[in-house]
Amino acid sequence: MIIIGELINGTRKRIKRAIAERDDAYITKLAQQQAEKGASFIDVNPGTIGDKEVEDAVWLVKTAQAATDKPLCFDTPNPAAMAAALEAYEGSAVPMINSISLESERLETMLPLVKDAGCNVVALSLGDAGMPTRAGDREKAALPLMDLLMDQAGLPPERIFMDPIITPVSTQAEVVGLICQAIAAIKKHNPQAHVTSGLSNISFGLPNRKLLNRVAVTLFMHAGMDSAVLDPLDERIMGQIFTTETLLCRDEYCMNYLMAFREGRLEV
Repeated sequence: MIIIGELINGTRKRIKRAIAERDDAYITKLAQQQAEKGASFIDVNPGTIGDKEVEDAVWLVKTAQAATDKPLCFDTPNPAAMAAALEAYEGSAVPMINSISLESERLETMLPLVKDAGCNVVALSLGDAGMPTRAGDREKAALPLMDLLMDQAGLPPERIFMDPIITPVSTQAEVVGLICQAIAAIKKHNPQAHVTSGLSNISFGLPNRKLLNRVAVTLFMHAGMDSAVLDPLDERIMGQIFTTETLLCRDEYCMNYLMAFREGRLEV
């Protein structure tokens, strides 16, 4: 499972303050903790707007990459901030752009950056029709976008992380089935492409959210999801992922499960 550590996000109050105060010690600690707990990428999201977002994105990139050798995931809808983040990045590992979509305006501004950078990219199953609500909506955006990224941006499928758009089960009871259907369609269209998403969106508005997230990740992994944006410091969800990978035959000789057990990482 490819984990994108979600904690350095300026929409969170504590992170917003750390960015405003240039608290590099706090950001450094979060980056290192997420890397130690299994994050494959460290997401950096300024959560600000305009010129301020450009400045904050550069500071976050420089701070996080000094803290860990894990590749960064640049998370911003602002093309200027994205370009500045890419320019500031000096890591040797291939980073990630989060995100592009099939929406006309976003495609126009982000596709040149994706093409020039040639790095990993999160691609949202979202087009000009808006948020997906019906069966097939996600696939209608995801599959053409995947083809476009390969054909026009020259990306190999293994650098494409399709996002089926996880929306709350509290607002649409059948959404888990629709998401699983979209995941399966994406993997069938190109098995080498990855599937990722912001996992915790599924539980928004409901109590005991972490329990819902843990069950959801198993269902989505069974459908073919092989990546997620989540909190790697949450030992229970990480234990759920280790266990699910073992049960889905994605853990040869159960070695990752056994190692996690020895390290005390299988919280129940």
